[in-house]
Amino acid sequence: MTSLVPVPQAVTVPEPADPSTPAGAPALFRDTVAALEATALRREVRLSPLRAPQRLAPWSHAVAADVLGADGIELATGRLVLLHDPDGEEAWDGLLRLVAYASAEIDPEIGVDILLPTVGWSWLTEALTDRGATYRAAGGTVTQTNSTRFGDIAGPVSSVSIEIRASWTADDTALDRHLLAFADLLCTAAGLPPEGVAVLSNR
Repeated sequence: MTSLVPVPQAVTVPEPADPSTPAGAPALFRDTVAALEATALRREVRLSPLRAPQRLAPWSHAVAADVLGADGIELATGRLVLLHDPDGEEAWDGLLRLVAYASAEIDPEIGVDILLPTVGWSWLTEALTDRGATYRAAGGTVTQTNSTRFGDIAGPVSSVSIEIRASWTADDTALDRHLLAFADLLCTAAGLPPEGVAVLSNR
């Protein structure tokens, strides 16, 4: 008698879902996340995925950003969060809200200026304007911190840092412009010249 041996069936393993575009996400959210992920930034800026806050909006996406110097030292750091509510938010005055945080140590000669918070806020608004990123309902805070080190702590005796926390509503869906503006803000806070501008050596 011939015994029949069952032939194993091929098993199809579904591909894991992309966490940045979860199943069921609205088309507007998927498109704006795709625009962010496809944005090419200047070489000093490094982006990395970040767990997005879950309670601020029905849909959210976040990235962390660091600005590195030629020697690999971190010059500035920040994060950018995209929030989307298909029903809109009255406080947002729109459907897409961006929340940004940027932090950097500042040259002490500039850091003692009492107008630094005003200047820091202008770094953001001018970057958005220069990149053609239309927005409304912008708000935030700029914190200027002076620190003095004592005892056995490495680093300069005194340092000044700036923290910028801001949010704004995008008037358009070209969020690559908003990400570019955020990168410009970080690079300005880090003391880098505009992209494509070389700094001449004192020699």
